[in-house]
Amino acid sequence: MPSLAAGCHPSRSWLKKLSQSSSAQPDKEFILSGHTFAQVFEMAAWLKDFYSSAGCNEKTICLAAENKAIIAAALLASLDGGPVLLLPFAFSKSALQEMQQAGGFIFAISDVERDFPAETKVICPEPGQAGSLGNLLEINPHAELLRLFTGGSTGAPKSWSKTANNLFCEAFYLSEKHHITDNDLIVATVSPYHIYGLLYSVLAPLLSLATVMAGTPSFPGEISEAVQKHCATIFVSVPVHYRVLKGRPISNNSLRLAFSSAGMLAQTDNEEFCRQNDIPVIEVYGSTETGGIAARVRHHGEQAFFPFDTVEWNIRHETLYVRSDYIAPDTERDENGFFVANDRVELTDDDKGFFLKGRTDTVTKVGGKRVDLEEVRDTIKKQPGVAECLVISMDDPGGREKIIAALVQGKRVNLKELRKNIAGQLEPYAQPRLIKKAAAFPLTANGKYDLAAIRQLFA
Repeated sequence: MPSLAAGCHPSRSWLKKLSQSSSAQPDKEFILSGHTFAQVFEMAAWLKDFYSSAGCNEKTICLAAENKAIIAAALLASLDGGPVLLLPFAFSKSALQEMQQAGGFIFAISDVERDFPAETKVICPEPGQAGSLGNLLEINPHAELLRLFTGGSTGAPKSWSKTANNLFCEAFYLSEKHHITDNDLIVATVSPYHIYGLLYSVLAPLLSLATVMAGTPSFPGEISEAVQKHCATIFVSVPVHYRVLKGRPISNNSLRLAFSSAGMLAQTDNEEFCRQNDIPVIEVYGSTETGGIAARVRHHGEQAFFPFDTVEWNIRHETLYVRSDYIAPDTERDENGFFVANDRVELTDDDKGFFLKGRTDTVTKVGGKRVDLEEVRDTIKKQPGVAECLVISMDDPGGREKIIAALVQGKRVNLKELRKNIAGQLEPYAQPRLIKKAAAFPLTANGKYDLAAIRQLFA
């Protein structure tokens, strides 16, 4: 049964809010103990003038800065008619070269040493330099603002184009819905080069006048110290970091919001964090191409995800269809403008939300037989001693067929017993041909499974 919601906030709302940010509290810290809001806009103005006066007539420019204030300034300058920003998925020499080949750039914005391709011209704005931005209320919010690059390990990196309206409209919604204000201090453990990190640690603060901590702590001690020392009010993180924080309280009663995205948060990790810090976790469901779609708070008894008020959605044949102002303009859509998500879902009894039932792209064929990798994973996870499991399909080195491989975690896992147990629960063709035990799963910088590294483990 279809379920629809209202449309997004008009671009005029976030443009007005952004225009006010430039002068509302100029001395307010955008970066904790770092750049102020006035300095962010000064750097943006300098960049805009540089583009027009220093011979930078390129259509694209690489953004590879570490400082979130410079990232914010670059976004503002491009918003005001500057080049389209290219955001790398990694900063290695090979990743930057791949991105240059895919997107093309001569200039790069950076405040740290990077191994850029030869002849790249690096610029770094500094506050206090002369320059002026135009009237932001007059910009075109539907023009391309940036391209987020993802992957690259299995071929050319994939890029997702995002307009200013895609990004700022969602950031405005988040700021309004969660009442983010100038009293908030945000600690984020996810990179601003991931759309989730960009929205929550750069764009939302820019609109709400909240302060964000510099850097992205990733080790448990670093995270705990950052939250406690600075009395953070908002924690933005990913499932892998919630896992390493198990058993460690990080808040001294200052936190009021905690977010998780970029993958599914394990129930036990969720419960432990809530118990240790006396604060629920808001789990956000979405993707790079769609932006945020829905959220749930399991501490409040929500097992289903409930779509944002700004997202139109419906379910057809267990498949989720969504339409919103957050969706990248270059995504494929149906005749009604709906994007088809790669997840199987089930509508709640009250038609207000949906349960995730696994990805549609987890189905593969082995020997001509259909195998759902999520079902295989669920079976393995129920076995004695298994703490976590990842199941993937791989090309059979000795033929043209697919084979199934499983990577498991758990100190007490006995692989021989595991194979024996699942043999009685899975069809022969659905049983993993390869099973390996690992102390930890290889992850990317954004906290997602590094499938290229995982496949290499089975090579």
